[in-house]
Amino acid sequence: MPPDQRLDRDSGRGLAHELVERLKGRILAGEIGPGQKLPTESSLVEEFGVSRTVVREAISRLQAAGLVETFQGRGSFVLAVPASTAFSVEASQIRTHRDVLDMIDFRIGVESESAGLAAERRTDLQLKAIQRALVDLGHSGEQPSSAVEADFQFHLKVALASGNRFYSDLLASFGPMVIMLPRTRLEPPYTVSNATHLTRVTLEHENIYRAIADQDAAAARAAMRLHLSNSRARLQTP
Repeated sequence: MPPDQRLDRDSGRGLAHELVERLKGRILAGEIGPGQKLPTESSLVEEFGVSRTVVREAISRLQAAGLVETFQGRGSFVLAVPASTAFSVEASQIRTHRDVLDMIDFRIGVESESAGLAAERRTDLQLKAIQRALVDLGHSGEQPSSAVEADFQFHLKVALASGNRFYSDLLASFGPMVIMLPRTRLEPPYTVSNATHLTRVTLEHENIYRAIADQDAAAARAAMRLHLSNSRARLQTP
């Protein structure tokens, strides 16, 4: 193994972290471009002298960061990487019920347009990433943490597909808390573990996905607006 390929085994951060940083560096440097396939597990094991477990964990972290998408039997492919911005909203800044409603109002304006652009600009790979998040949401059942993560990933993948880095940077800065906080304030009939609630939410996401798949920008905007407006309505005090 060439010296420059060795991972730092004494950093205290773990081999998976070191491998993530090495692969992320290649992606950000453009050595592995959007749509290109990552090296296979076997080649990464050989190149960096680590186990398959380490490689799989590293790829999983890259996927969670929105840098790659993995397809069973095909491998992992690099997604478009937008430049980073400094915008952020901390969960601690959203303290009241009014703050949560205001955040949804803000998201309605931003994400409706993001969905419209995604319908116009999305690639086949980006559409598959949105579909994967939708499938994960449908399979989340009564596991609140899984449902929240899948819901967030769906909205983030739509933002990435918009081709405008400001939309995806904004969603990424919010993180899953943008989904979690509203759910903590749902009235009992709409609790996150309620099957009827999950069915409603999944159907709303399916409508967004279908419009983006059909490349119907007007329908995508309308579907996203309806979904977020319904989310706001579910938070209103009876």
